[in-house]
Amino acid sequence: MKNQYGICDLSVINMYDQADAHSSVVNQMLYGDHYRVKEVRKHYLCIELQYDQSKGWIHKNQFHPLAEKNVQDLNNFSQAVYNDQPIGYVIDALDNLRTVLFGARMDAMPLINHHNKDFELAPKSKSIPELALSLLNTPFMQGGRSTFGVDASGFTQLIYKNCGILLNRSVEQQSEQGIPLSFIEESKPGDLAFFDNKEGVIHHVGIILPNNYIVHAFGKVRIDRLDHTGIFNPETKQYTHQLRVIKSLSE
Repeated sequence: MKNQYGICDLSVINMYDQADAHSSVVNQMLYGDHYRVKEVRKHYLCIELQYDQSKGWIHKNQFHPLAEKNVQDLNNFSQAVYNDQPIGYVIDALDNLRTVLFGARMDAMPLINHHNKDFELAPKSKSIPELALSLLNTPFMQGGRSTFGVDASGFTQLIYKNCGILLNRSVEQQSEQGIPLSFIEESKPGDLAFFDNKEGVIHHVGIILPNNYIVHAFGKVRIDRLDHTGIFNPETKQYTHQLRVIKSLSE
């Protein structure tokens, strides 16, 4: 099959684990995310995001074509990412407003024939903790990666994306990135803490904050205490996650 590419021209598009909208959501595309079509069926496309090579199925009626000549420009990751507010807007070719969400690739606007004269294509200087706290109380949603719902690794990937740092999509993949730290005392705000279950499988991740706090997606994006044992919920006075490793992705 000849290479066929697409780009997300909507605020968010669900990616499913099967060619069926009733199947599980495994990921989400945000405005400006681009992808390669891997397989075509009657009503669905199997796609691979160029950003992190994650795969899933989308409905054909949400496909927006992208010329192959424009793919490389978008592959060169940009910090022109929307993070001013949880929700913003662009104007389409018919002068209609379209919403965009925190994490949208705004440098893709010209390729979709959209514009927003108030948005400047310039890197934002916000820190990882500052960005993470801007999504407090965002609800948990398995497969979610937007201000309408995130899972644990979707949350961390989204925050790092806004700082121009590529994190892979799953918790397991993210745990293989970065430099391991031996003690919490060696960590700094913005580092990642990973947690495992009784079988030793890493299944959760959060972002370290100052003064032994952590922000993570568990029911919602929330702040809890962090110590050498794991995450401590001060409301229930119980540990909810067992600490496995801390990773630094500082450049």
